[in-house]
Amino acid sequence: MKFQKLNLPTEGQRIAVEEGKLKVPANPVLPFIEGDGTGPDLWRAARPVFEAAVEKAYAGKRKVAWFEVFAGEKARERYGEWLPGDTLEAISAYVVAIKGPLTTPIGGGYRSLNVSLRQQLDLYACIRPVKYFEGVPSPVKRPKDLDVVIFRENTEDVYAGIEWRDGSEKCHKVISFLNREMGTEIPEDAAIGVKVSSAKASKRLVRKAIRYAIEKQKDSVTMVHKGNIMKYTEGAFKEWGYQVAREEFADYTVLEEDLKKAGISQPPKSKVVVKDRIADSMFQQLLIRPKEYSVLATPNLNGDYLSDAAAAQAGGLGMAPGANIGDAVALFEATHGSAPAYAGLDKVNPGSLILSGAMMFEYLGWLEVTDLIVEGVRRAIQKGRVTYDLARQMEGAVEVKCSEFGQAIVNEILAL
Repeated sequence: MKFQKLNLPTEGQRIAVEEGKLKVPANPVLPFIEGDGTGPDLWRAARPVFEAAVEKAYAGKRKVAWFEVFAGEKARERYGEWLPGDTLEAISAYVVAIKGPLTTPIGGGYRSLNVSLRQQLDLYACIRPVKYFEGVPSPVKRPKDLDVVIFRENTEDVYAGIEWRDGSEKCHKVISFLNREMGTEIPEDAAIGVKVSSAKASKRLVRKAIRYAIEKQKDSVTMVHKGNIMKYTEGAFKEWGYQVAREEFADYTVLEEDLKKAGISQPPKSKVVVKDRIADSMFQQLLIRPKEYSVLATPNLNGDYLSDAAAAQAGGLGMAPGANIGDAVALFEATHGSAPAYAGLDKVNPGSLILSGAMMFEYLGWLEVTDLIVEGVRRAIQKGRVTYDLARQMEGAVEVKCSEFGQAIVNEILAL
């Protein structure tokens, strides 16, 4: 395979996809994007953790061939564009990749690279597991009660990018049409955006969430929506989700409403309970009754808010892993921003990227590596040598650099 300006690793093999399943060689080529701002600092801390865990788990019998591809500032320097075709082709061809944070301008400039990657690669499910590590600071009394995986639809909703600036010719055309033909009363000085929800996108997202719950033996899947207000978009998301549960997973699921009608308080352990909650209520539920929720399936915007709110209970975004996954291709990522003010200072927490790497190895089926990384992080935190975001809230903790926290995790892995 040839690329315009990429240097392929001299070793390693491509991951194959056969009948929808990955066939992972012992030496897979894995593309990575360092990212903008603090991205290089994070990658320098994370990569040794990944390599130490693979070596510890397999003693040289398996090894990753890292393949750098570009997006953001480094891509613009090399290609003159923010997201080159080389990068999209490489991730598609090599199936599984990982990235650091990419800078997104607010209110103007180029479009979000994160959204572009998700949409152009059809990575329709943003998956964010949130689980508490003992010793991490939390604003809630019982952070251990939170153990949730959020499946956020990635390609539609208000993130579809269909909007027009106030005062523009196209915006006036849309307003005029809606007011004239559809009976609306939109003011002339309004900006307009379109919220998109389709049956296909909603169903495949809920389908993936239910499959995950079945495979991981989770108690429930909860669809989170604002269907009481947006009845034909978010309300439809809920209804399409129930349709998937009834028609495709009847042998594995039971609906909460059916349990209530039958007067059953304890659902059968062999089945996943499918239910729904209004979005604003769900925010409260995550705070006061998190034990009642295992997997959440949400439209795009709700999932964005909820995943960050959940992460805040478990140490913040610096400890929050994430992935964007399609039918086969997967892009794992640090879930926070690029924090350009801290670029090159070797300061920020690499935990999000490191734990996203743990997710990536689980996706590859290298479960021993995942367990080593997670345990290494847990033990490093227990010893209280952590980056500033955690140290300032942990009594008796010693603040260390980004690279030093990464090395502390490596040391714990090697000691296991």
